[in-house]
Amino acid sequence: MEASTDIVIGISSCVLGEQVRYDGGHKRLQFVTEELARHFRFEPVCPEVAVGLGIPRPTIRLTGDPDSPRVRGSDDPELDVTIELKELGEQKAKELDFISGYIFCAKSPSCGMERVPVYSEDGRALGKIGVGAYAKALMEARPLLPVEENGRLNDALLRENFVLRVMAMHRWQSMMRDGLSVAALQKFHRDHKFLLLAHNQKIYRDLGPMLANIDDIDATAEQYIEQFMAALKKPASRRNHVNTLMHMQGFFKDQLNQTERDELTNAIHKYREGVLPLLYPLALLRLYLKKHPNPYLEDQAYLEPYPEDLQLRYGL
Repeated sequence: MEASTDIVIGISSCVLGEQVRYDGGHKRLQFVTEELARHFRFEPVCPEVAVGLGIPRPTIRLTGDPDSPRVRGSDDPELDVTIELKELGEQKAKELDFISGYIFCAKSPSCGMERVPVYSEDGRALGKIGVGAYAKALMEARPLLPVEENGRLNDALLRENFVLRVMAMHRWQSMMRDGLSVAALQKFHRDHKFLLLAHNQKIYRDLGPMLANIDDIDATAEQYIEQFMAALKKPASRRNHVNTLMHMQGFFKDQLNQTERDELTNAIHKYREGVLPLLYPLALLRLYLKKHPNPYLEDQAYLEPYPEDLQLRYGL
């Protein structure tokens, strides 16, 4: 499944390599600039610069109540950009309604999506328990938007899951732009059945009946995408992958010869045991699908949820 530069990801400017940090530096992430950039377009934002702080600039930090901290100067508590950052996050959530994901800069008092250091009014460290003010406002305004941090994208499982969710969100947005209908919503679900099965079997079972009898298409679509994105938020487990592979194997039970059936079964078992990577049984499924075409399986996002050259399943 190919992506294109029509798919847009919001991003902290410093992660793209822009020299906008407080010290004039950057936090360039090679995976973003050399891998994702081949398939996605970025919408960079440095919220601290956007609210009027210069380059270089005094450092800021989260201060006070961890649930609702102020963003103040580390050395100058009179410097307070809390409201400005919050309003900017709300503004960008509306302006960037076309983006399919967002990559934040970790630990930042403006952009950190989690585990940002918080300090008491008298300067004591309270722990890494906060969320950046800009990121928090944007995430609250766009709760279904796939988000991730630069540091966490070094983890193969989290990296794969983020890109998978971005692609899924883009497909949903494309469907909505083309015009929501019962047929379109049912096709979207049909094309993502095995992806859902691999990520959350309960939600997979719940979503089918939801689409059986639709009275209010808008309300149903809203409920559907909330559960759909919740299902994908947790990376698929090895056990769920195995279950999904075995379901797909069943479509070939009358078409494969004994040698081919044994080869696929053996590949799935070895993946379950951690001997072979996920790519091996998937490659066999694709091979058999070419020999025995099946339109239902060919449309499944599970088989190619994102551009293959990103090699995101190599570590799974």
